[in-house]
Formats: sequence, C-alpha cells, structure tokens
Amino acid sequence: MPTKYIIVTGGVLSGLGKGIAAASIGHLLSSRLKIVPIKCDGYLNVDPGTMNPYEHGEVFVLDDGGEVDMDFGHYERFLGVSGKTKWNLTMGKVFDMVRQKERRGDYLGKTVQYIPHVTDIIKNHIFEVAKEEAADLIVVEIGGTVGDIENELFLDAVRQMKEDVGRENIVYVHLTYVPIPHGVHEQKSKPTQQSVNLLKQRGIFPDIIIGRCAQLLTREIKAKISNFCDVDPEAVITGLDVEDIYEIPLIFEQEGIAGILHKKLNIYSPPDMTRWKKWIDNLRNPTGEITVAMCGKYTKLEDSYASIIESFHHCSAHFGYKIDLKWVETTDLKNASCLDGVHGIVVPGGFGHRGTEGKIEVIREARERNIPFLGLCLGLQLAVIEFARNVCGLNGANSTEMDASTPHPVIDILPEQKTITEKGGTMRLGAYPAVLRPGSLVHSLYGTSEVSERHRHRYEVNPAYHQVIQEKGMVFSGCSRDGRLVEFIELPGHKFFAATQAHPELKSRMEVPSPMFYGFVKACIG
Repeated sequence: MPTKYIIVTGGVLSGLGKGIAAASIGHLLSSRLKIVPIKCDGYLNVDPGTMNPYEHGEVFVLDDGGEVDMDFGHYERFLGVSGKTKWNLTMGKVFDMVRQKERRGDYLGKTVQYIPHVTDIIKNHIFEVAKEEAADLIVVEIGGTVGDIENELFLDAVRQMKEDVGRENIVYVHLTYVPIPHGVHEQKSKPTQQSVNLLKQRGIFPDIIIGRCAQLLTREIKAKISNFCDVDPEAVITGLDVEDIYEIPLIFEQEGIAGILHKKLNIYSPPDMTRWKKWIDNLRNPTGEITVAMCGKYTKLEDSYASIIESFHHCSAHFGYKIDLKWVETTDLKNASCLDGVHGIVVPGGFGHRGTEGKIEVIREARERNIPFLGLCLGLQLAVIEFARNVCGLNGANSTEMDASTPHPVIDILPEQKTITEKGGTMRLGAYPAVLRPGSLVHSLYGTSEVSERHRHRYEVNPAYHQVIQEKGMVFSGCSRDGRLVEFIELPGHKFFAATQAHPELKSRMEVPSPMFYGFVKACIG
C-alpha cells in the first residue's frame, strides 16, 4: 500500500485547535496503521526553543533533544508515538536548507526561487520522513491560518503533492470557525465560506471541513457549507467546544470522520474507543476533588504549562478525581496564605530570576507544613536552594543563574555549558538515563532501577555541595550514571516531597500517567 497523506489546514483565526484535530484524526485511524505526524510552522525561527512562552506557548522537548511545537505533545499523547525533530519543519529550517544547498553549488547555474526550489525542499522532506519511517499514513498540519504570508510556501507545497502521490492517496481537511453571534442564536457559515474560498485560491479544494462551534452543527448549516464549499454534506464535521480535549476523538467518531477517510483513502483501520470512553467517563463523573497550587511566573498563559495540565488530566482519568489547578503567580508573592486549603503544590520549570524567591517561599511552606510537593526542573533547583538556606544553614545560598556572586552556589551552570555562546538548541536537551536509589520513593514510583526522562536545562546541583546537603537529610534518589548530576531528590518522612531535574510531564500518557505525577496525586488524595 502506498503511503497515504492527510493535510490539515486552518482558517478564520488562530488557536482553533488544528493540532488537536490532527491528533484526534490520527488516533481514530491508529489501530492498524503506522501514523507519523509532521508539523509545518511558518515562523523563521529554526525552532521555538528561544521563544518566550507568552510568544508561542510551551516548548515541547523530544527524546532526541529536539525543541518543537507544543502540538507534538498532542501527537504523542493521542497517537502513542515518540516524535522526532525531523517531523517539525519550520520555515527557518527550510530557508537554512536552501542556503546550504545554494552554497554547495546544488543549484549551480540556476536562479534559486520560491517555486520550485523551496516547495521542492518541503515536499522532499515530507517524502523522506514517510520513507524513513515506513509510514502507512502521514498527517501534515500546516500552522497558522490560510492567508498568512508565512505559510504560503507550505500551502503551495502540499497543493503540489496531489500530483506527486495521486489524488486517491491524499485528503485535505480544513478547520474553520462557525460562530453563533450573541443575540442572534444562529450558526453562521460566512467565515467558513470565506476561509474555504481563500484555500481554493491557492489550489487546494478541501475534502473534509471541520467547523469549530459551541454547538453541534445543524443539518441546515452543514447543507449550506456543503453547497457553498463543494464538499459532501457528510464531510462537514462538527469540531465541538468541549471541556476536555480528550473528548474530541469521540466527537469525530460520532460525526463519522473515520468512515469518510476510510472511503476516500481506501484504507481500513477502525477505531476502538472502549478504554478511551472509560477514561472520559471518569473525567466527566469524578468521585472526589482536590486542589493543587501551580506556582510559577507564566500563570497568565496556561499554554506555558500545557504538558503539566495534561499530566494531571491523565491522573484524573485513572483516579476518578477532579484536580482543580490554582494558579499562583510567584513574582510578587507577599505571603503564603494563597496555599491555605490546597492539597498539593507544584513548582514547574522556568528561566531567570523573576519569581524565584516567591517559589522558594512556597517550597519552604510545603516542607514545613507537610503539604505534598512536586518540583520540576527549576523546581528541583529551588528546593535544593531552600533546603540549603533553611536546613543546612548556608545563608545566601542560591543559583549562579539568579546571583552570580552568591557565597554558596549550590546550583551552578553545567561545565559543558560554560563555553557556549549560542542560545538555540544548546541546553542539555532530550532523554537521559538516571540510576535510581533502591528503597527510595522515586524507585518505588517507577518500579525500576534506571529510568529515562527528558531534560531542558543549563544548571545542576553543584557537586561541591552534594555531601553537606545529603548529611542534613535530603536524599538524592536518582543520579546520572557517573553520579555527577542529581536527577531526583526527596525528603523522607514527608507525605510527598520529591523533585526531578527532568520534565516527566513530557512523557505522560492517558494510558500510562507519569509515575511522578501519579504518586504526587495519590499523596494529595491521601
């Protein structure tokens, strides 16, 4: 069977959920097919690694060290795959490839142009991934909206693909917005019509239209969109607003999108949603409720912590408990009264000094009041700083990231980072193994002697302070194989006080929640 392709585009406005739509479609077809997702982003950055979370949301890190778009979190969680850097194609990468080819003389004697040279690179990259992965189905998401100048070359490349692979091997899915204006109480199709017209002007005629709407699309609006946009009425699908994104595959299944794709691509891979429905039922009908304080500095944009939120969803689905996240901005934290009534505290990753003293105060409260605590990346470093100051008596202890002249640099830059000047892709990135201490809490959570989690950091617990910190009672429950890097810490005798230098949230799945989050939530439930 030749590789099949599903191209997902979007219109009207950004943030409609193309990534979730693409991941949900893939999920419904994954029972018998090997599916590989590819995300095409129009920005000129090589990757999102140097962007502020407010600019682009969470940076998702892969096993191979790639820093990619946060939609890869949806792909991995919905498809059960481990993404690769090559599967994220930005226009910055594309132009870099073009420049390298031109300098090598690959285009010798020719004028290098957007078409065909740039679009050929895009197409060839997609075809290379398909061949390397022996993929049955490639789902390509085009970032941004139709009409953005940034994604024009990606759109033209996927337009050309129908001639390269054959019309019977490619399907175009377009996600639009169907508003219900206040006071009108009527679903409006005009934004969808205009968006599809923009897409047609670029030579792409959608086979399926997904209308994002607060209600299920009526038969009348589906017929209207069908007439104006030249698609079959049954190929107009509701992208319903839902409380939990894990409901989207169920909505798409009810709307019949899997059957349409089977017919159009001549494939058969029926969805089995039995377990999925059970987890969704647990999310919809919780038997209890807990509150967890999320203490960070990007709390105004929840996308900054997307994978952490999803990890809690996975735990909710398994425990049948609702987990309310209380967002605590630590930049101007005056006192710890905001922690009253919470069942647990999370201090997530981050960079820079802003908000760190507030986080340290939160960690002290968690330790002294025996509130379950989970630290992630920077959260581990700050837990060590708090312990060094208030238990070890190392006054002024800090990280050299926050205070270069600290008298006790209990957190210091990784030695291999000291000579690095470039910012992009230069941190300690990707999956690294850690040896777990027998009998420790972390060892019991993972149930194995060695574990691999994903990392994204430049600083470490300073080896010069390992001994004094451990003598005062903090357990280094996981370290790198050479013993230099502290990967996990914990405090014995506490309900739950554990932290990791890694980002375990990145590998959490609905099927298997992250052990660190699972253990933390279990302690919060009590």
